[in-house]
Amino acid sequence: MHDHPLHPDVRLTDGAFYGNDPHELLRWMRENAPVYWDEAGQVWGITLFEDVFALSKDNQTWRNSGGIRPDNPPMPYMIDMDEPDHKKRRALVSKGFTPRRVSDREARVREISVDLIGRAKVRGTFDFVKDVAAWLPLIVIGDMLGVDPDDYPRLLEWSEMMILGTGATSVERMMDAGRAFEEYTTYQRRVLEDRRRNPREDLVSVLVHAEVDGERFSDDELLMETLLILIGGDETTRHVLSGGMYQLLLHPEQRAALAADPAKIPVAVEEMLRWVSPIQNMARTAARDVELRGQKIRAGQKVILLYPSANRDAKVFAEPFRFDAARKPNDHLAFGLGGHFCLGANLARLELRVFLEEALRRMPGLELASDAPPPLRASNFISGIESLPVVCRA
Repeated sequence: MHDHPLHPDVRLTDGAFYGNDPHELLRWMRENAPVYWDEAGQVWGITLFEDVFALSKDNQTWRNSGGIRPDNPPMPYMIDMDEPDHKKRRALVSKGFTPRRVSDREARVREISVDLIGRAKVRGTFDFVKDVAAWLPLIVIGDMLGVDPDDYPRLLEWSEMMILGTGATSVERMMDAGRAFEEYTTYQRRVLEDRRRNPREDLVSVLVHAEVDGERFSDDELLMETLLILIGGDETTRHVLSGGMYQLLLHPEQRAALAADPAKIPVAVEEMLRWVSPIQNMARTAARDVELRGQKIRAGQKVILLYPSANRDAKVFAEPFRFDAARKPNDHLAFGLGGHFCLGANLARLELRVFLEEALRRMPGLELASDAPPPLRASNFISGIESLPVVCRA
């Protein structure tokens, strides 16, 4: 089946693999077995930038319709579709993410950021993840999905439960994820019904009334797309906020340079995206037999594109294990690429830039409250810092 070296600690579908900081193992794979067959997970791991890039561009050979998760069947949302279905669904959802609609959010993103920073500063000592980073993207997405502000805590819980169910080995976690899915869909159905009758200035209203080729989308279809927007928009940006801030706290000189010249923040945001790469992988299914770096991949087998590995590939990034807020060029793959390039990339960049502008100005005395490396989330899909105790002295 395979003729490459094996490593007992490489378990590509196990959430714990990603929760234990997989970077040393990913480096081992790049150097020793860049196309790696994982027997336990029944998937191929693709680790080199060049290969992740090439496979993402070739959607004839590498299909999304087998599902983007290595350990789950496809779901009825656009990320699990090939052309022409994908294009149609994407044309609908992208109506909510036009450059103008995204830039119109800036004032609101700034308002949320200032509010979160103000509340945290009053506490003095706080958890940067739980008190700040988790909330900004959640509130931005909650606004777009028409969620009542009183229900934000429930939305956060549903989102977290669904992600903690990915790559989970305990039945309890899987049950929690299922329950969260049920509760979210019940809630969101009511919102969709309401916006059909009483449209407002939110994304959900745009989606229920949008037409593509003269066709409107059913509530079931829209429900799945809002779920994708929730998970894609909330569970990713939070990790870049916290992982990026952690690096700035570890590198005070880089932080000082950004504080002194906020025009440098957009370049720093790209390095945070490369460094954190919150989406650990997406799966593709081989449409035919393919040989890649001497390995024979059979039609119907799943490969997973390991973005954090591609983004530490020394062939593309000089000193990949050095966080450099001024790194240029920085052609990372944190948003993927090709036809399924992240639809919310501009919104994520906006949130990261605006938040950093405000945080660097308003929390100059922020420092780590502990020397211990922060724990990472055990998920085989989206991972990042789970908790980051900080203290704000000014």
